[in-house]
Amino acid sequence: MKIKICGMKFPKNILEVGALQPDYMGFIFYPKSKRYVGEDFSSKSIEKLPENIKKVAVFVNEDVNRIIAIQKQFSFDFVQLHGNESVAECEILKENNINVIKVFSVDPYFNFNEVVAYEKVCDYFLFDTKTPKFGGSGKTFDWELLENYTLSKPFFLSGGLSIHNIGKIKFKDYPMLVGLDFNSRLEDTNTKKITEEVSELIEKIRRR
Repeated sequence: MKIKICGMKFPKNILEVGALQPDYMGFIFYPKSKRYVGEDFSSKSIEKLPENIKKVAVFVNEDVNRIIAIQKQFSFDFVQLHGNESVAECEILKENNINVIKVFSVDPYFNFNEVVAYEKVCDYFLFDTKTPKFGGSGKTFDWELLENYTLSKPFFLSGGLSIHNIGKIKFKDYPMLVGLDFNSRLEDTNTKKITEEVSELIEKIRRR
């Protein structure tokens, strides 16, 4: 099970979490997010991370040309699209040899048929809890809804995940679940990740 720690923002904290060897780390380029990396984000923020950690740039309804520019500038391994991005936009990114994670916001009325059109233009899907602020809410959705997912495209699960509730996930019921995405439930009040909790979480998952 892959582990993704998202919403990384502070340079020292980035290196502290990176030393714990999660599989993926996410950096948010959405100005309205309180985890926005800021206009002064530089390659120095991530260049000292272990090479085996996949770096993910997260966007919400961003201009596709800016996404491409940022991905190229910082050599991100993936871009994550957390808004209402179209199939055509995903296709443009793939044509530029960019790996794409497409997020879908799930509530009790979510229709999994919506994701079918994206299957060929994305590398992974990510299912998160539907909120007005595009993630980071600390809220879970009804995981049993994932039983309605029938495609062969692997996906990440997000939305209020923490060390206290991952034991309730019935992994065997979701054969295409390949990773867990963590964010707000691992933070202090300043949105800095609590390294002790991240360490405990990673150890717990990897010994399952």
